[in-house]
Amino acid sequence: MAALNFADQQPSREDDQAEPEQSAPTVTPSKQQPKRILGIMPNYRAVSAGEIPPPPTPKQAFVIASKNSFDYSSFFFVGITSMIAEGQDAHPQLGKGVPGFWGYSWRGFVDKTDGNYMVIFVLPSILHEDGRYFAKGEGSIFKRAAYASSRVVVTRTYSGRSTFNSSEIFGRGAAQAISTTYYPSNSRTISELSERYAYSLMRDALTNTFREFWPDIATHVLHRHP
Repeated sequence: MAALNFADQQPSREDDQAEPEQSAPTVTPSKQQPKRILGIMPNYRAVSAGEIPPPPTPKQAFVIASKNSFDYSSFFFVGITSMIAEGQDAHPQLGKGVPGFWGYSWRGFVDKTDGNYMVIFVLPSILHEDGRYFAKGEGSIFKRAAYASSRVVVTRTYSGRSTFNSSEIFGRGAAQAISTTYYPSNSRTISELSERYAYSLMRDALTNTFREFWPDIATHVLHRHP
């Protein structure tokens, strides 16, 4: 009986020892996804090319959504976009000057935050979708760019198969629906909501593309580890 127990345990030890060998290709600098891009942009949702980590638990997805929402860079970028919107008088009902800037700022922050939680945490946890970006890391520039941008409509399930990205498509839609409760009446039209919805999807597609190519830029253009 003791010999049988030893035999039963032996394969699991071999499997444990084999895991580092499977992840070895991911240490290649030109494929490694950093936690931050340029030391500013949070990149917690990215998975390095060649890596297939287990799906995030709801708690882990919540942490990722929180990091993306409350990172110091979020306040910086919301401030920049709010200054631009105030300067262009994008929503005249919000006013101009300091009051107008504040009106744009808190709404922009809420837009970003509820969108993050819906897309990264709430819907993925319910639908068992992995909301992270799995970098391709190889192939032609066109193929990689097409792959990266297509991730807004294609994602992975917890079991690893490809599926329609319901979390992204419906999550961004839900965020726009929520925004109707705090934007001025003239910003709640179908055309305005559609424009903001399309912008959010395009922004996510461009962000994925930037994530995809950043390790190459950092390694081969900037000559540093990403």
